[in-house]
Amino acid sequence: MRMGIMVSGWEPSAPRAGDRGRPVPWTYAARRTAPGPVPPYGHRGGREGASPRTRRAEMIGGMTAVPTPAPPTPPTGPAPSAALTTDRLVLRPVRRADLPAVTRLWTDPRVREHLGGPVTEPVIRIRRRRIVGAPGCHAVVRAEDGTVVGLVTVEPGGRNGETEVSYQFLPEHWGRGYAREAVAAAVARVLQDAPSVVAVTQEANHRSRRLLAAVGLEHAESFVEWDAHQVLYRRRA
Repeated sequence: MRMGIMVSGWEPSAPRAGDRGRPVPWTYAARRTAPGPVPPYGHRGGREGASPRTRRAEMIGGMTAVPTPAPPTPPTGPAPSAALTTDRLVLRPVRRADLPAVTRLWTDPRVREHLGGPVTEPVIRIRRRRIVGAPGCHAVVRAEDGTVVGLVTVEPGGRNGETEVSYQFLPEHWGRGYAREAVAAAVARVLQDAPSVVAVTQEANHRSRRLLAAVGLEHAESFVEWDAHQVLYRRRA
């Protein structure tokens, strides 16, 4: 993780540690029993493994030689992300009105210092279309006035089967304890259901490393990824 700097998590095309581009939700009410890849923004309809012709027929109303089409199966995608409230903050799904603040997180050189630099405009356009309501991506909002101060992402099974947490915050909100408050709350919620939680950040990102230690994660591994020295922190339930 990185302060004002995303540790790892949803960065669809940035060359950095933990960058997978596939946000998934953390579930507050129940443990995920199948934390495999989930299509976050919808997917093609039709039965899994069906031929293109059969799938197309099923998608447009069961126009196949089947006497009585089976009733449609309810969607089995990820459950909606629940809001999480702390003393000063609310962590909730990203809304369209949040896009100006979120876009700044992708373009501010200070935020992007340990994330491969500012994101290019074509990638930003793609991200803006996808992040609104995306499972696992949570806007961190100041409760008193609704100001978006950052993002927190939680990805079950994100790194070698362990739940991975990441975050990034706008520079004008650094030094106020918002990152620590939000990440601590997210970690505590994850550990209600998961046996452990991890976060990865660059070795040189001292602000992020101090924050991870402050919320109870311990340095567990060091390695090279994306041509940079990385460190993994872990906390067990």
